[in-house]
Amino acid sequence: MNSILENTFKLKSNNTTFQRELLAGFTTFITMAYIIFVNPQMMASSGMDYGASFVGTCLAAALACFAMGIYSNWPVGLAPGMGLNAFFTYTVVGEMGYTWEVALGAVFLAGILFVIMSVTPLRRWMLDSIPMNLRIAMGSGVGLFIGFIGLKSGGIIVANDATFVSLGNFMNIETLLSAVGFLLISVLANRQVSGAIIIGVLSVTLLGVFFDLVQFQGVIAYPPSIAPIFIKLDILGALDLAMISVIISFLFVNLFDTAGTLLGVASRAKLIDESGEILNLDKALKADSSSSVFGSFFGCAPVTSYVESSAGVEAGGRTGLTAVVVGFLFLIAIFFSPLAAIVPAYATSGALIYVAILMLSGMEKLDWSDLSELLPALIMIIMIPLTFSIANGIALGFIAYVVMKISSGEIRNISSGAWFLAVIFLAKFIFLP
Repeated sequence: MNSILENTFKLKSNNTTFQRELLAGFTTFITMAYIIFVNPQMMASSGMDYGASFVGTCLAAALACFAMGIYSNWPVGLAPGMGLNAFFTYTVVGEMGYTWEVALGAVFLAGILFVIMSVTPLRRWMLDSIPMNLRIAMGSGVGLFIGFIGLKSGGIIVANDATFVSLGNFMNIETLLSAVGFLLISVLANRQVSGAIIIGVLSVTLLGVFFDLVQFQGVIAYPPSIAPIFIKLDILGALDLAMISVIISFLFVNLFDTAGTLLGVASRAKLIDESGEILNLDKALKADSSSSVFGSFFGCAPVTSYVESSAGVEAGGRTGLTAVVVGFLFLIAIFFSPLAAIVPAYATSGALIYVAILMLSGMEKLDWSDLSELLPALIMIIMIPLTFSIANGIALGFIAYVVMKISSGEIRNISSGAWFLAVIFLAKFIFLP
């Protein structure tokens, strides 16, 4: 057994042990396990069966972790992406009116494009040609989008005919609990408690049981059937001109989120050799992009690498064995469906708000000295939540970027990638409003 692990994961050469990798995997899982409660809720809002989505989330995450661990030997956990699942449900299905089957078809096509980019020079061309400020803006804008959804689902903000939104009523116990959940997560995270998010979610759920707002249904049970969502994607339905901006949004948010996460984890896990080359980066990108493709078969929005993996790295994770442990824990989680089923929206709203705030941290890296770079980024960040659409927000940001550069006499500084996306998005607004 030890020889198999050594041959597969190179534990000795990475200065680690089986016990250390086991602890690191458990740490990573605890920090990202909130997704098994949050993702099924979001996907159920699109019309999917909740129980099937719960199983699909766990299976897609497990297989993706196995692929990352065994193929690329990286200590990175993967699961359906936060923000991308919100875009899937609230924009593609809710606002644009497509069925969840068609939306899954778009996820599949975006995944195929991501795979193609991962195995060709297109990845390098695209990463280099998109302005850094706009890359940062995508992540921060998606963060605000998630935060808005969390505030709304927790009742902390409510609709108002005069002002569009206003503060919710904290005399409502559910609204109060959602705020308590966010504060609890924040306090625990500030004290560097592993698993702060899942502790917060489960604590608020228990308070809901105490106040008789939810009914306790047990903890362990035979997994629900995945049949209602398994391989139900409609690829032909996604081959629609109006879906181009959706596919592009899935692709680029996933691409830049993945690239940022993998580069950050590589630095912490010491996966950079003396020449500055990142070990097995191409394999890690292939594992991540392939996960988005097969994740659509399980009814999931794009599956992506989780920045929470850095917690496992800090706990000593250095090889793919960490990711494999995370995968096995996701498989075990399938048998905890009764626990997941009783978690109410107000219990997960605090997690959404907290994750959103973390995603805003990238704004400190914006170039604030050049308005032609800054304003398009800020437009993107602001318009993603205000239009309630990641696709529209990204589109407006790229169009504004090209306009600002032309008006500043810097037309030569506009990259081919920025030109390409601006033209695509502008055509979408003109011909497919």
